[in-house]
Amino acid sequence: MLYLLILQFVVGLGDKVSPTDIEEGMRVGVDRNKYQIQIPLPPKIDPSVTMMTVEEKPDVTYNDVGGCKEQIEKMREVVELPMLHPEKFVKLGIDPPKGVLCYGPPGTGKTLLARAVANRTDACFIRVIGSELVQKYVGEGARMVRELFQMARSKKACIIFFDEVDAIGGARFDDGAGGDNEVQRTMLEIVNQLDGFDARGNIKVLMATNRPDTLDPALLRPGRLDRKVEFGLPDLEGRTQIFKIHTRTMNCERDIRFELLARLCPNATGADIRSVCTEAGMYAIRARRKTVTEKDFLDSVNKVIKGYQKFSATPKYMVYN
Repeated sequence: MLYLLILQFVVGLGDKVSPTDIEEGMRVGVDRNKYQIQIPLPPKIDPSVTMMTVEEKPDVTYNDVGGCKEQIEKMREVVELPMLHPEKFVKLGIDPPKGVLCYGPPGTGKTLLARAVANRTDACFIRVIGSELVQKYVGEGARMVRELFQMARSKKACIIFFDEVDAIGGARFDDGAGGDNEVQRTMLEIVNQLDGFDARGNIKVLMATNRPDTLDPALLRPGRLDRKVEFGLPDLEGRTQIFKIHTRTMNCERDIRFELLARLCPNATGADIRSVCTEAGMYAIRARRKTVTEKDFLDSVNKVIKGYQKFSATPKYMVYN
């Protein structure tokens, strides 16, 4: 029967275990009678960490990201280049950025571009929502962060994407209560992990928020989040491109004026335009047609862009930033 390693004992290797299979600090199974290592064990990682959104290779490419030409170039320079061509940084004797902060209004393509970079680099993509790390018991959030980076180190290449990082990365203050102490411990553990891995290694950290003004300065200092990339509202050309991307798989009639539709959607995000395309398809379904017409898109613009304007989060972002 196999048991976990018994501390304070010097044990040998079993007949079926090679010395190259054993590494310092790893978990192993030990024969209690012979005091020999019989099998290497996988790292002990909380199931809640392994259940996070892990995509071995996302199916999103740069062609699926519209209106972010400048942001794509910056992300390729900061994330893709160090992972695919680290020798360029070695020759120059410099360290590439460890982390990137993506900020901008909701729906502008922050998560989409992060997945596209992971696809390009053949990296595992781990998406963590900030609120998932806010735990009830003391030390639980910090432990999850440690195990998250431990899991990332076991991958060939990995991109960790912290979405809505303002939930755990807010500026510290003492309000006399202990409710925020656990959140602050979790944030400090992220800071510690950012300082603890090699910049030329196989891990890149991306963080996204629509409230950059609330983040703690310790998290934003150079050496941790070296680059800040703003995702603004797409311009006319960007909105036209986004319309073409979302209608690529739709059964639309010919000669639809996408530039006209883009002009009718000022200050619209990529998510808004996607909603317009979906609603246009709903108009075609109601009319029992097999193709989407330009009139469907015009009616959809009136409903989504103008009718739902009071629900948009973009004006609030503009006020705070």
